[in-house]
Amino acid sequence: MHIKQLIIMGFSSILLACAGSETAPDGEDSVASSGRTDCIFRSSIRGYTVLDESNLVIEGSGRRKYHLVLRRPAHGIKSTWAIAFDSPTSRVCAGFSEIIFKGHMDNESIRIMSIQELSPEDHESLLIQFGKKKPEIETTPVPREVEGAEVEELDKAAADQSSGN
Repeated sequence: MHIKQLIIMGFSSILLACAGSETAPDGEDSVASSGRTDCIFRSSIRGYTVLDESNLVIEGSGRRKYHLVLRRPAHGIKSTWAIAFDSPTSRVCAGFSEIIFKGHMDNESIRIMSIQELSPEDHESLLIQFGKKKPEIETTPVPREVEGAEVEELDKAAADQSSGN
């Protein structure tokens, strides 16, 4: 009886591992085409930044940064002191893991919709997008012509001399 359970558990583990690396018919990675998702080892999480009630940036080991999107808004997450990750394994993954925080209700948990590793450029643009950082190069507005801003000659004598009178 135990051998049967071990075989079923082994087969299930293999199927679960293969599910994350499935390839779409056109050769693209199916995860990438549907909004690539990554996993983070819980022990490697060093900190986080709240972008808004549904988006966070998670800081991992090795200066890695991840964009974490929640299934629904976490009202009060901006003012919470800390969050925790609840996961059935040592890895925090989209779909299976949740964040726990003290919001309006004690220890509210919300499922994670997606986790995506960010390049340094993606991280900076995400911070700019959510108003957490100002762009380094600010674009100056294109000058436009203002109606009624023509130059007038105020000195009548100077105007007469320049016209030859």
